[in-house]
Amino acid sequence: MNHHHTLSLLIRYTSCQNKSLHLDFSDAFRFASYYGDHMVLQKAPAGAVLWGYGSSGAQVKFLLSGPHSTQTNTTAVNNGIWRVTLEPVPAGGPYNLTAIQKGTSSSKILLTDLLFGDVWLCGGQSNMAFTLAQVYNASEELALAPKYPNVRVFQAALEQSSVELKDLPRVEVPWSRPSAEILGGKDFTHFSAVCWLFGRYLYETLQYPVGLVESCWGGTPVEAWSSPRALQKCGLQTSESSNIEGGPHSDSVLWNAMIHPLLHMTIKGVIWFQGEDNAQYNQDKYSCTFPAMIDDWRMMFHTGSDSQTAADFPFGFVQLCTYRKHTHDGFPEIRWHQTADYGYAPNQRMKNTFMAVALDLPDEHSPWGSIHPRDKQDVAYRLVLGARAVAYGEKGVSFQGPFPTRVLFYKNYLNITYNQMIRTSPSNDTFEICCSVYQKACGSGSEWFPAALQEQDRVSDSVLVSVDGCSADSVAALRYAWSDWPCEFKDCPVYSADSALPAPPFIINRWPAHS
Repeated sequence: MNHHHTLSLLIRYTSCQNKSLHLDFSDAFRFASYYGDHMVLQKAPAGAVLWGYGSSGAQVKFLLSGPHSTQTNTTAVNNGIWRVTLEPVPAGGPYNLTAIQKGTSSSKILLTDLLFGDVWLCGGQSNMAFTLAQVYNASEELALAPKYPNVRVFQAALEQSSVELKDLPRVEVPWSRPSAEILGGKDFTHFSAVCWLFGRYLYETLQYPVGLVESCWGGTPVEAWSSPRALQKCGLQTSESSNIEGGPHSDSVLWNAMIHPLLHMTIKGVIWFQGEDNAQYNQDKYSCTFPAMIDDWRMMFHTGSDSQTAADFPFGFVQLCTYRKHTHDGFPEIRWHQTADYGYAPNQRMKNTFMAVALDLPDEHSPWGSIHPRDKQDVAYRLVLGARAVAYGEKGVSFQGPFPTRVLFYKNYLNITYNQMIRTSPSNDTFEICCSVYQKACGSGSEWFPAALQEQDRVSDSVLVSVDGCSADSVAALRYAWSDWPCEFKDCPVYSADSALPAPPFIINRWPAHS
């Protein structure tokens, strides 16, 4: 890793095998943990927030110099902390940033090779932690890394805390230019494949710098990443301090140590890959806890950055892929709850979000277990389509798979109309129907029957499915792809007309339950 000599003011090295960086919390003049050489700061129209530590009462002067902006700022150190918001800087670089503390203890720090662009935070559990060295075609992907010097990476180390921390306790990867070494660390260490590929593909569109900040931990539930405030909105009882005895599964311990410290950072948006751990834990709460976490992060990043991070910043997420065949393990329910039970994103509850559907990307023979598929390229590509449409407002970008807008009931079949033209392939059991003579809603515990998809040889916006399993009068519900492993690789029954995007799973009740 490239550690510039100026970082010696900030960091003392440890002999840990993973070479992560333990941070020095004395009152020495220094930047906070996530500032350093090679970093990307958020570009205009937002202003990047800088902060760090110094001697109380001292004055700190900043000089930013580069191709599009030269500016000076001065601020005071209060209670050992200084903070300043830069005037907005257009995308580009490189810049130098000089910080000088004047007073009883004079010090100077020079940060070099800074870029301005869009900063994206990447969070979640092990499928986000899955490294570039673990994907299909890893050697080719790693060889490409140095060709993208304007996509920079930073990674928080795995830490938990019972209380909210001001700064990161440790840094796994300081801001770095991409290299095969940094992107190809040991399994599930550094650097996230989904995060990197998202940034790389996004750069192809934007053609200006992208900063990627990874903060994730495998095998963790959404509750660990949520503040007590967010959890209470979903009826989960929490206390002021979290219990770290339960490890990284405990409520709020990762929010405290790995997200809260980042709130002063000005960011463009977040991408997220998580949910597997909630398939068997507070599954019924996920349609509340996940959107509540998004709301809370938005509020806190906005206020933490002096309103520089948008209050509704774009939030992209990956709908769960697959794990096991022929099992009832909660994956279909979590996929549905990931959308706040709408089935698609964005929606009324989850505005300014975008979703990458991944249930058609199974990997039965993954060396890291089938819950960790190796095809992260398609996942990242689908996320980027969503980012281009939602985060960047690019017109004409198709980013959502087909979703039904109308279901008509006939004697022997159902006619399902979608919101776009579709391509279909034969299926006997991916569509299912539930029968009820009592006009009641059906759920996961109900009895479901396969509903064969009738073949059609043309591109259309509708399909017909058989209702031989029950009489037309008693068809109470219809669902699609409602299993952990609904289809083989890129072989689901319904795709967009260009075959690029799979239809997400859905459940439609003829007589919905009244809450």
